[in-house]
Amino acid sequence: MATLTSRVGVPVAVSRRPVAPVALLGSLPIRSSQVLGSRLSAVKPVVPLRSRQPVAIKAQSADAAKELDPFETTVSKVVGVKLAPTVVTLTFIAFWYALNIGFNLLNKTIFKYFPYPYTVSTVHVVVGLVYCVLVYALGLKSWSFGRPVTKQEFKNIFGPAAMHAIGHVAANISFAAVAISLTHTVKTLEPAFNVVLSQVVLGESTPLPVLLSLVPIMFGVALASAGELSFNWTGFLSAMASNLTFGFRAVWSKKAMTKTLDGTAVYAYTTLISVLICVPWALIAEGGTLVEGCKAAIAKVGATRFYTDLFMVGMLYHLYNQFAFCTLERVSPVSHGVCNVVKRVAIIGSSVIFFNQVLTTQAMVGTVIALIGTWLYTEMSSKHKPHKKSPPPAPSGGASPAAA
Repeated sequence: MATLTSRVGVPVAVSRRPVAPVALLGSLPIRSSQVLGSRLSAVKPVVPLRSRQPVAIKAQSADAAKELDPFETTVSKVVGVKLAPTVVTLTFIAFWYALNIGFNLLNKTIFKYFPYPYTVSTVHVVVGLVYCVLVYALGLKSWSFGRPVTKQEFKNIFGPAAMHAIGHVAANISFAAVAISLTHTVKTLEPAFNVVLSQVVLGESTPLPVLLSLVPIMFGVALASAGELSFNWTGFLSAMASNLTFGFRAVWSKKAMTKTLDGTAVYAYTTLISVLICVPWALIAEGGTLVEGCKAAIAKVGATRFYTDLFMVGMLYHLYNQFAFCTLERVSPVSHGVCNVVKRVAIIGSSVIFFNQVLTTQAMVGTVIALIGTWLYTEMSSKHKPHKKSPPPAPSGGASPAAA
């Protein structure tokens, strides 16, 4: 046996038997060098060739690109496939924060010259519904309702959407009555309502570490409320009512969760249902004085600013909620909870600066304690999952408890 080296540098064993200089294959002459070359080309190298590696990398990139949504695909052309999902998520969070801060500041500004929280709440959802309908009519269905829902899907969405509408009105009553910082501090108590309602509605028992993390939240809210110069019971109790209804929304959303509709579509239908609830409610609560209130507001700031402010605050409200829903789809509930804590810090800080609000030391300390407690609750919730009560055993004979 002799050893030759192929063009790719791989040793190949070749027989010592002589090869005829010319052979006949059919009627075509084949030279001995061609025969040797054909034998070498048939031999597979022991080590994979470097030239094959880029092909494998391209294949992996293609597979990763298939998992990206259309927006991520566009972003990947700039930042690459691996970074695209992270960049999109951070962009959504940034828009969520910016739009939410803008909404809170403009909303409070409107209440200073137009103190009609029921009407303003209705404007928020009506503007959002008009946006959804126009976008849907233009063919951008994925930015709106997505697709028609079944009766069962509509029923599943209706409960959380109704709680969303009621909670939204209650929150705006609080925003109109007290400082933004106090309302958002009181709203850090929302996890406490979630814990109680999860126990009552879902039968989920909350672990002790999670329960203990609620203590600094309650203490901080009490401290901040007692030290807040703008405190009044209307603002405090309406913020608490908002916590209760949003707690029901969170719990019922778990029971009505669907994988066939994305966050944008669910929020579009939530907006539709909110309009059906808020319009008659606003007419009953403020309809008798609404015309005079509009005239007084126009006399203060002018018609152009009045209507522009209402339209802009409605768009800000709808878009910040849409980005919040989209962010929730992309991150874990725990991460979303942390984002909410940071969001409240940003809103409270920006409102204090924008409105030149005076905070007492007691109010500042209480707010900080409540926010730290919210972060602790988020951390404890990630480490200690709730325990669901096991159903009672079925009676003898195989009948379920309901049937019995």
